[in-house]
Amino acid sequence: MSYKAKTITDNLQPITHNLKMAAVADQLNSVMQKTARLIELCSALQEENHLLKTENQRQKQALESAKNTHLELDEKIRVLKLAKSIEGTSEKTLDIKQKINDFVREIDKCVTLLKK
Repeated sequence: MSYKAKTITDNLQPITHNLKMAAVADQLNSVMQKTARLIELCSALQEENHLLKTENQRQKQALESAKNTHLELDEKIRVLKLAKSIEGTSEKTLDIKQKINDFVREIDKCVTLLKK
């Protein structure tokens, strides 16, 4: 290699080195920007996850409350049906007793008439 070529090569080495360093710096800057963006996204997702967990817990409590209300209403329906059936039986019993009393009076009248 000639002296001129060696001098040019020697002079280009720092320039090439600086270009390589600039490219590495650009790549590093790009990686740092992307990392910062990922950190922001991660933070936003963590916050959203927290909100969703809170909403999920609130919905679970609402569901549990609705289940309890449903059970209470089912029990009230059962009690009302039982009361209605007893009430109906009570009216039927009174009707039957009334009819028996009417028949007994009628029989008493007949017995009284037969004794005369």
